[in-house]
Amino acid sequence: MLDRDGFRPNVGIILLNQKNQVFWGKRIRTHSWQFPQGGIDRGETPEQAMIRELHEEIGLQREHVRIVARTRDWLRYEVPDRFIRRDSRGFYKGQKQIWFMLQLVGQDWDLNLRATDHPEFDAWRWNDYWVPLEAVVEFKREVYVTALTELARYLPRNEHRNRFLRHGIRHQDAIAASDVPSIACDSAPNAAEEDRINQGNEHA
Repeated sequence: MLDRDGFRPNVGIILLNQKNQVFWGKRIRTHSWQFPQGGIDRGETPEQAMIRELHEEIGLQREHVRIVARTRDWLRYEVPDRFIRRDSRGFYKGQKQIWFMLQLVGQDWDLNLRATDHPEFDAWRWNDYWVPLEAVVEFKREVYVTALTELARYLPRNEHRNRFLRHGIRHQDAIAASDVPSIACDSAPNAAEEDRINQGNEHA
């Protein structure tokens, strides 16, 4: 399902734990890492698609998360021709996404990468909010920065900072003691990732 400009409607998911770390998934049989994402089916709202993708990709149900915020508008990225199936070239241009920030209210063990017969990830970890962009496919990086920046204002207050304030420690000291987000480097997508994307454009 494409819009008239050739973009496929899609949702992206930024899942937080109680420390404001984010779920960071390794694409199956590759060295690339990313957030969960997936296409919006005909007749679905972005929120309905997000809930479905949440289960299909990482095994969570609606009761396991709290919706914190979402991006105001569609965020778009174009997919280079080499990543597009040949029969889709000329009319498929890329993805337009609504991004959701969720907070996990369940437990880590509620996550399940094998919830379906077509897993998207084969490993995962909690990562600092400002994820290592060099691990992300290059054409998605600008959207990641935009989504993370827009939604950062809605990050829940960290419990450890609240404890510092309750115990009378100065605000500046509390900030110094908290985790400072940083951007690190990792490997770029390899040939296996290109092969995977060439097989289908739904998650590209």
